[in-house]
Amino acid sequence: MEWIDALRGTIVGLDTAPLIYFIEEHPTYLPLVRPFFEAVDRGDFQIVTSARQVITVPVSEEVAEEAAQLRSAHGLRTPDAIQLATAVRARASSFLTNDSRLPKSVASLKLLILNQLIATTP
Repeated sequence: MEWIDALRGTIVGLDTAPLIYFIEEHPTYLPLVRPFFEAVDRGDFQIVTSARQVITVPVSEEVAEEAAQLRSAHGLRTPDAIQLATAVRARASSFLTNDSRLPKSVASLKLLILNQLIATTP
């Protein structure tokens, strides 16, 4: 898949929903998230999240400050702000989610929204 190939050599922030879809083998999203996690297993790119066994980043003072700034600037819920701040602080270039309520531009992160990827994947 092109969108996965484009992630090669980068760090990708990971939201909770894509991981849940993968674990639960969600019939709608599994065709997107399975190749994503297979690429992670191959070492094509790294994923980062605030509370899972991937590359976990503790909620440090810097992450908390970044999250507070994101909450203020974008009206985010605290868990979303922490996930995004973690990705930003880990120098991720993109963030995989299915939450279309997230702002389209957060620092340097490119949002990868599963529902939009389904629409563009043959």
